Amino acid sequence: MVRLLGNPLMLRAALVMIIAAAAFLLATLAIRALRKSIAQEADLDSAATPTLENLPMHLYNTVIQQLKQQKHELQVQTLAEQRRARTTENFSQAVLSNLSSGVLVFGINGLVKQANPAAKQILGFSSPSGMSAEDIFRRATLCTTKDSSAGSGSRLADEIDAVLHHGSKCRHAEVDYATPTGKTVRMAVTVSPVPSVDGGLLGVACLISDRSEFESLRNQQELQGEISAEMALELRTSLATITGYAQQLARHRDAEQAPQLAADIASEAARLDRNIGGFLAKRTVAGARS
Repeated sequence: MVRLLGNPLMLRAALVMIIAAAAFLLATLAIRALRKSIAQEADLDSAATPTLENLPMHLYNTVIQQLKQQKHELQVQTLAEQRRARTTENFSQAVLSNLSSGVLVFGINGLVKQANPAAKQILGFSSPSGMSAEDIFRRATLCTTKDSSAGSGSRLADEIDAVLHHGSKCRHAEVDYATPTGKTVRMAVTVSPVPSVDGGLLGVACLISDRSEFESLRNQQELQGEISAEMALELRTSLATITGYAQQLARHRDAEQAPQLAADIASEAARLDRNIGGFLAKRTVAGARS
């Protein structure tokens, strides 16, 4: 054995074998360490993507609380929008209900969608909803108009149809309308399109004003003017007559004619007093009625 170790060739061979064995051992240890590291990384990756089964309970509670909070916020927002919508609707209804002018709203199908109390009173219908312009206004024709495209004699129902279906703009007119009970009403009517947000057409709105009282007052004023003119003429005639009698009485000193002239003057003065008294009485009654 000593002789073998003393041989240089054998000594080198033994060293090579020892080094090779040590390298093999180190390689084996390195491979095991690498496999262990790879296994640990795989475990970490699987833990980084949790499933429903391995989620902790507190995470479930957090998600559920967030969903409940979002639901509550949506409910609060929905209720606020509903309250705003109801407030706007109630305000609009209050304004329409207290207008002295009538408002009719026709839908795109040509039927009444809304009518305020003033419109029902003027037109004489308790509930015009669902009626067409033809049913409501029937043969009502335009008397005067501010719109050159709507001449006198045109039917009001045709004017509404022109705005609703033919793209006509706002129309203004006066109409003699007969209510279902046969009462004739002079109305001022404005027909306007109701546009939508996207520029389309939602329907037509008719603003109606009862001008019967105004027409009656105007007729009374015209009559008063005629009566005043006649009264002024009678006054001038009576004053001229009295003046003539007074001049005759001044020129003629005839004792027989003087009493007659004085009687004529007194008679004319009495007639003038009656006419003035009657005229003033009529004016007083007219003023009390107005």
